[in-house]
Amino acid sequence: MSLANKVIFITGGSRGIGLEIGKRAARDGAKVVLAAKTAEPHPKLPGTIFTAAEEIIEAGGEALPLILDVRDEENVLKAVEETVSHFGGIDICVNNASAISLTKTPDTDMKRYDLMHQINGRGTYLVSKYCIPHLKKSLNPHILNLAPPLDMKAKWFGPHLAYTMAKFTMSMCVLGMAEELKADGIAVNGLWPRTAIATAAVKNVLGGEELMNISRKPEIMADAAYKIFIKDSKEFTGNFCIDDLVLHESGVKDFTKYADVSFDKLAPDFFVPDDTPLPEEIKNS
Repeated sequence: MSLANKVIFITGGSRGIGLEIGKRAARDGAKVVLAAKTAEPHPKLPGTIFTAAEEIIEAGGEALPLILDVRDEENVLKAVEETVSHFGGIDICVNNASAISLTKTPDTDMKRYDLMHQINGRGTYLVSKYCIPHLKKSLNPHILNLAPPLDMKAKWFGPHLAYTMAKFTMSMCVLGMAEELKADGIAVNGLWPRTAIATAAVKNVLGGEELMNISRKPEIMADAAYKIFIKDSKEFTGNFCIDDLVLHESGVKDFTKYADVSFDKLAPDFFVPDDTPLPEEIKNS
């Protein structure tokens, strides 16, 4: 299966994982909607929706850059309508936009709490809500949330409760919408990285250059997302996928191109369950 002429609506698509997912789809000739807030260059963040659109076109796809604040219902509805008017429909919805603050409860101001919940949970729900009527008309519709497995271990909640709740709301959207939309043939899945991914958030919020150097490249998430998109939406839904396992199951055995250091030196990500399989090919990469 190919993503040629498929319309992919990506939130937070101006940089990082969202942009890489779009570029991977563009290599098939997909039509990519880059829906994000960054229309003007940011001093600490690379790229805008317009520079991202140039990269999509260079990769072989068509691009539609749209200014989008996923907290604004009217803005979301308008963006979806513009997409359908411009490209004729929506085949894939990627809920990638997210906010992060790794703070304990006394140190989390409510403005930051609200931001995380409005973007992560509510934004995912809202964007999905307005994409669903159009996804129902697609031949192989997918919703993909960049959300972790629902692993209810206290260790994931204690250090940064507000952030964990916000991300797990995205995960609950996977669980609930997969069941709700099964009869419509719309796949709803979650995708999460086993290790840290070298993005602006990692550099600016989590650990600077040091952590960037022991993170995998965003391309691993893009390649995994692609493998999910080409699966039959009626057969593959309700799954919480880990990036390298998706690729391993599709036949990838060498993961060295995704990192500059060996696997044992990579920084593990949050929320990966302790019982997540680790095939030898991944472990030895």
